Amino acid sequence: MTERSVIFFDIDGTLLNHDKKLPASTKEAISKLKELGHEVAIATGRAPFMFADLREELDIHTYVSYNGQYVVLNGEVLHTNPLNIDALEKLTSTALANEHPVVFMDHEDMKANVPEHSYIKESIETLKIDRFPTHDPHYYNGRDLYQTLLFCPEGEEKQYEQEFQDFDFIRWHPVSVDILPRGGSKAKGIEKIIEKLGFPEDRQFAFGDGLNDLEMLSSVKNSVAMGNAEDIVKAAAKFVTKSVEDDGILHGLQMVGLLER
Repeated sequence: MTERSVIFFDIDGTLLNHDKKLPASTKEAISKLKELGHEVAIATGRAPFMFADLREELDIHTYVSYNGQYVVLNGEVLHTNPLNIDALEKLTSTALANEHPVVFMDHEDMKANVPEHSYIKESIETLKIDRFPTHDPHYYNGRDLYQTLLFCPEGEEKQYEQEFQDFDFIRWHPVSVDILPRGGSKAKGIEKIIEKLGFPEDRQFAFGDGLNDLEMLSSVKNSVAMGNAEDIVKAAAKFVTKSVEDDGILHGLQMVGLLER
């Protein structure tokens, strides 16, 4: 019998190609992993509501979302790490003065602090999801938020990084930045799942391609960067597979010995 492993997969540029499609070879590979008894999980910067369909299609019920701030194990919430709301309120005021819109996000929905803005439209549309943030400038009142999106051109986030020490800022689009609790990461979320499941280091695997995967790829022993990843991401991983467009997940799983060639 194959020794069981746990495998964490990023979504965009890893499970999904650049058209936000799931390659047939990837779907088949995930199915085979599950047949072999492995634990398959998702680790993404996306909100839970942004990949519900993918979870259903792949029959995956364990995931790290919001880059580690909202973690679910077998359908049950395991760990949450919300943003500091007082600091977020101050940041929002600064952003409004700078004409930089923000989108507040909890585990169920997302709301913009302005009625509409071209930066929001431009970046959210690239995710190819069936939901768009509606207007509610006070959505942060009385609820836990796990991520906020700040919309500004590259480089203009520097002023926020200097002023707001409670947060980390990770750019994911030319006009949008993720705002996360300081020190939060996919790696921290993965730790919570490993603590519960108890897989040894040698049986832990992770696949990713983005800057928000750096901590995950650096901390998980058997880490695999996609061929379409930037060089800095590839350098953080133990292995480098082919591009997502070139059956990279299947190739990577074969390369590390989880699936037969």
